[in-house]
Amino acid sequence: MKKAYIVHGWGANSKSEWFPWLKKELKAKGFETVVFDMPDTENPKIETWVPYLEKNIENPDEETILIGHSIGCQTILRYLEKLSKDVKVKKVVLVAPWFNLFNLEEEDLPIAKPWEETPIDEKRVLEHISQKIVCIFSDFDPVVPMGNKEIFKDKYDAEIIVMPGGGHFSGDDGTIELPVVLEKVD
Repeated sequence: MKKAYIVHGWGANSKSEWFPWLKKELKAKGFETVVFDMPDTENPKIETWVPYLEKNIENPDEETILIGHSIGCQTILRYLEKLSKDVKVKKVVLVAPWFNLFNLEEEDLPIAKPWEETPIDEKRVLEHISQKIVCIFSDFDPVVPMGNKEIFKDKYDAEIIVMPGGGHFSGDDGTIELPVVLEKVD
């Protein structure tokens, strides 16, 4: 059975942004699709979000696709590095992924800091993915610097897509559909 799991970003939920649209489109393509409501979304923590995926992604296998947005991307990578050696997912699609941010409000810095400073074992992540990671960036993201594009290319040999004027692909940008994600899911 083809399965897709969608992990939203900081401050979002399963009903926000482009997630309901994508869920509907994936279901139409025959995917069993889950959009998570991550815990304490206004204060995301590695030690809460990663175990949430470990508990709620059922039997990941080579029919499983993981899709993340913003901090949800890091959550997916951190989840993958913890999988047992023999488990692989088919594909990972990351929208507005980052290792470092800019233009954050002062009160957001303590939340972002652990995500920025806690390393991820790229080799372990890649061992658990059958196909190339796809990363979708905007050339005008107010919080994700374009330098993240090179990090993902260098560390993960990711397929990089840059969408002109996409912002952060969030509700604040008015993004309620994101066809490029659907195109990359097969």
